[in-house]
Amino acid sequence: MSFVAPVTLTGGRRVTLEPLRDGHIGELAPASARAGSPWFTSVPTPDTTANWVHTRLADPAGCTFVVRGLDGAVIGSTSYLNIDGPNRRLEIGATWYVTEARRTGVNTEAKLLLLTHAFDALGCVAVEFRTHFFNTVSRTAIERLGAKQDGVLRSHQLLADGSRRDTVVYSILDIEWPAVRSNLKHRLDRTGSD
Repeated sequence: MSFVAPVTLTGGRRVTLEPLRDGHIGELAPASARAGSPWFTSVPTPDTTANWVHTRLADPAGCTFVVRGLDGAVIGSTSYLNIDGPNRRLEIGATWYVTEARRTGVNTEAKLLLLTHAFDALGCVAVEFRTHFFNTVSRTAIERLGAKQDGVLRSHQLLADGSRRDTVVYSILDIEWPAVRSNLKHRLDRTGSD
Protein backbone atom coordinates (compact mmCIF):
# COMPACT_ATOMS: atom_id res chain seq x y z
CA MET A 1 0.00 0.00 0.00
CA SER A 2 3.03 2.32 0.21
CA PHE A 3 2.60 2.97 -3.55
CA VAL A 4 -0.58 4.94 -2.76
CA ALA A 5 -0.63 7.01 0.41
CA PRO A 6 -3.89 8.70 1.49
CA VAL A 7 -3.90 12.27 0.20
CA THR A 8 -6.51 15.00 -0.16
CA LEU A 9 -7.16 15.98 -3.78
CA THR A 10 -8.65 19.43 -4.36
CA GLY A 11 -10.24 20.45 -7.63
CA GLY A 12 -11.50 23.91 -6.86
CA ARG A 13 -14.39 23.88 -9.31
CA ARG A 14 -16.80 21.31 -7.89
CA VAL A 15 -15.20 18.80 -5.50
CA THR A 16 -12.56 17.86 -2.96
CA LEU A 17 -11.62 14.23 -2.36
CA GLU A 18 -10.64 13.31 1.21
CA PRO A 19 -9.20 9.97 2.33
CA LEU A 20 -11.95 7.92 4.00
CA ARG A 21 -11.84 7.58 7.79
CA ASP A 22 -14.20 6.32 10.53
CA GLY A 23 -15.24 9.89 11.25
CA HIS A 24 -17.01 10.09 7.88
CA ILE A 25 -19.70 7.54 8.79
CA GLY A 26 -22.05 10.22 10.14
CA GLU A 27 -21.84 12.19 6.88
CA LEU A 28 -21.87 9.22 4.50
CA ALA A 29 -25.00 7.60 5.97
CA PRO A 30 -27.41 10.42 5.03
CA ALA A 31 -25.65 10.88 1.66
CA SER A 32 -26.12 7.18 0.88
CA ALA A 33 -29.87 7.58 1.46
CA ARG A 34 -29.91 10.14 -1.37
CA ALA A 35 -27.89 8.00 -3.80
CA GLY A 36 -30.37 5.31 -4.79
CA SER A 37 -29.12 1.79 -5.44
CA PRO A 38 -29.58 0.21 -8.84
CA TRP A 39 -29.40 -3.60 -8.73
CA PHE A 40 -26.15 -3.70 -10.73
CA THR A 41 -24.03 -1.55 -8.41
CA SER A 42 -23.19 -1.42 -4.72
CA VAL A 43 -24.08 1.67 -2.70
CA PRO A 44 -24.23 1.53 1.10
CA THR A 45 -27.50 2.26 2.84
CA PRO A 46 -27.75 4.33 6.01
CA ASP A 47 -27.90 1.05 7.97
CA THR A 48 -24.87 -0.51 6.24
CA THR A 49 -22.65 2.56 6.00
CA ALA A 50 -20.53 1.78 9.10
CA ASN A 51 -19.82 -1.75 7.88
CA TRP A 52 -19.12 -0.41 4.36
CA VAL A 53 -16.61 2.13 5.75
CA HIS A 54 -14.85 -0.52 7.86
CA THR A 55 -14.66 -2.89 4.87
CA ARG A 56 -13.24 -0.15 2.61
CA LEU A 57 -10.67 0.83 5.26
CA ALA A 58 -9.59 -2.79 5.73
CA ASP A 59 -8.84 -3.32 2.01
CA PRO A 60 -5.03 -3.50 1.72
CA ALA A 61 -5.19 -2.95 -2.06
CA GLY A 62 -7.55 0.04 -1.93
CA CYS A 63 -7.74 3.70 -1.00
CA THR A 64 -11.23 5.17 -0.70
CA PHE A 65 -12.15 8.86 -0.77
CA VAL A 66 -15.23 10.78 0.29
CA VAL A 67 -16.33 13.35 -2.28
CA ARG A 68 -17.27 16.79 -0.94
CA GLY A 69 -19.09 19.44 -2.91
CA LEU A 70 -18.10 23.11 -2.85
CA ASP A 71 -20.44 23.68 0.12
CA GLY A 72 -18.47 21.10 2.14
CA ALA A 73 -21.23 18.48 2.16
CA VAL A 74 -20.38 14.83 1.44
CA ILE A 75 -21.95 13.95 -1.90
CA GLY A 76 -20.46 10.52 -2.59
CA SER A 77 -17.42 8.30 -2.64
CA THR A 78 -14.85 6.91 -5.07
CA SER A 79 -11.83 4.62 -4.71
CA TYR A 80 -8.52 3.43 -5.99
CA LEU A 81 -8.86 -0.38 -6.12
CA ASN A 82 -6.60 -3.31 -6.99
CA ILE A 83 -3.53 -1.17 -6.37
CA ASP A 84 -0.51 -2.88 -7.92
CA GLY A 85 2.60 -0.85 -7.08
CA PRO A 86 5.21 -3.13 -8.68
CA ASN A 87 3.38 -2.89 -12.02
CA ARG A 88 2.32 0.75 -11.52
CA ARG A 89 -1.35 0.01 -12.12
CA LEU A 90 -4.58 0.63 -10.26
CA GLU A 91 -8.31 0.70 -10.81
CA ILE A 92 -10.70 3.58 -10.19
CA GLY A 93 -14.14 2.44 -9.10
CA ALA A 94 -16.71 1.84 -6.37
CA THR A 95 -18.00 5.31 -7.24
CA TRP A 96 -21.39 6.61 -6.16
CA TYR A 97 -22.96 10.05 -5.79
CA VAL A 98 -26.14 11.57 -4.39
CA THR A 99 -28.74 11.91 -7.13
CA GLU A 100 -28.55 15.71 -7.32
CA ALA A 101 -24.77 15.61 -8.01
CA ARG A 102 -25.15 13.58 -11.18
CA ARG A 103 -24.72 15.30 -14.56
CA THR A 104 -23.21 18.38 -12.86
CA GLY A 105 -19.51 17.90 -13.62
CA VAL A 106 -18.83 16.33 -10.21
CA ASN A 107 -17.80 12.98 -11.68
CA THR A 108 -15.69 14.62 -14.38
CA GLU A 109 -13.71 16.65 -11.87
CA ALA A 110 -13.35 13.74 -9.43
CA LYS A 111 -11.99 11.51 -12.21
CA LEU A 112 -9.66 14.28 -13.39
CA LEU A 113 -8.25 14.55 -9.85
CA LEU A 114 -7.85 10.78 -9.47
CA LEU A 115 -6.29 10.32 -12.91
CA THR A 116 -3.94 13.30 -12.48
CA HIS A 117 -2.71 11.88 -9.19
CA ALA A 118 -2.38 8.37 -10.63
CA PHE A 119 -0.45 9.36 -13.74
CA ASP A 120 1.43 12.51 -12.67
CA ALA A 121 2.20 11.80 -9.00
CA LEU A 122 2.27 7.99 -8.86
CA GLY A 123 3.66 7.34 -12.33
CA CYS A 124 1.02 4.76 -13.28
CA VAL A 125 1.37 3.11 -16.67
CA ALA A 126 -2.33 2.15 -16.74
CA VAL A 127 -5.51 2.99 -14.88
CA GLU A 128 -8.39 0.55 -15.14
CA PHE A 129 -12.16 0.89 -14.77
CA ARG A 130 -14.58 -2.02 -14.32
CA THR A 131 -18.35 -2.11 -14.36
CA HIS A 132 -21.29 -4.48 -14.66
CA PHE A 133 -22.20 -5.24 -18.27
CA PHE A 134 -25.76 -4.00 -17.64
CA ASN A 135 -24.64 -0.73 -16.04
CA THR A 136 -25.00 1.27 -19.23
CA VAL A 137 -24.87 4.60 -17.38
CA SER A 138 -21.46 3.73 -15.92
CA ARG A 139 -20.19 2.32 -19.21
CA THR A 140 -21.18 5.51 -21.04
CA ALA A 141 -19.53 7.67 -18.36
CA ILE A 142 -16.31 5.63 -18.52
CA GLU A 143 -16.23 5.91 -22.30
CA ARG A 144 -16.81 9.70 -22.07
CA LEU A 145 -13.69 9.90 -19.90
CA GLY A 146 -11.69 8.56 -22.83
CA ALA A 147 -11.09 5.03 -21.53
CA LYS A 148 -10.88 2.22 -24.08
CA GLN A 149 -12.65 -1.11 -23.61
CA ASP A 150 -10.20 -3.95 -23.00
CA GLY A 151 -12.78 -6.73 -22.90
CA VAL A 152 -15.49 -8.50 -20.93
CA LEU A 153 -14.81 -10.93 -18.09
CA ARG A 154 -17.70 -13.37 -18.53
CA SER A 155 -19.30 -14.80 -15.36
CA HIS A 156 -16.73 -12.80 -13.44
CA GLN A 157 -18.65 -12.65 -10.16
CA LEU A 158 -21.43 -14.57 -8.49
CA LEU A 159 -23.98 -12.14 -7.09
CA ALA A 160 -26.10 -12.49 -3.96
CA ASP A 161 -29.25 -13.15 -6.00
CA GLY A 162 -27.58 -16.11 -7.75
CA SER A 163 -26.97 -14.30 -11.03
CA ARG A 164 -23.55 -13.89 -12.58
CA ARG A 165 -21.92 -10.57 -13.33
CA ASP A 166 -20.18 -10.04 -16.64
CA THR A 167 -17.59 -7.32 -15.96
CA VAL A 168 -16.60 -4.86 -18.68
CA VAL A 169 -12.97 -3.76 -18.32
CA TYR A 170 -11.67 -0.41 -19.61
CA SER A 171 -8.32 1.32 -19.26
CA ILE A 172 -6.40 4.51 -19.92
CA LEU A 173 -2.67 4.20 -20.63
CA ASP A 174 -0.02 6.73 -19.64
CA ILE A 175 0.62 7.53 -23.32
CA GLU A 176 -3.10 8.35 -23.71
CA TRP A 177 -3.23 10.50 -20.57
CA PRO A 178 -2.34 13.90 -22.15
CA ALA A 179 -5.25 13.67 -24.61
CA VAL A 180 -7.63 12.34 -21.93
CA ARG A 181 -6.60 15.18 -19.57
CA SER A 182 -7.29 17.78 -22.28
CA ASN A 183 -10.69 16.21 -22.96
CA LEU A 184 -11.65 16.24 -19.27
CA LYS A 185 -10.55 19.86 -18.80
CA HIS A 186 -12.54 20.87 -21.88
CA ARG A 187 -15.61 19.06 -20.56
CA LEU A 188 -15.28 20.79 -17.18
CA ASP A 189 -15.32 24.15 -18.93
CA ARG A 190 -18.79 23.31 -20.25
CA THR A 191 -21.56 23.77 -17.69
CA GLY A 192 -23.26 20.62 -16.39
CA SER A 193 -21.05 18.20 -18.29
CA ASP A 194 -20.48 14.86 -16.55
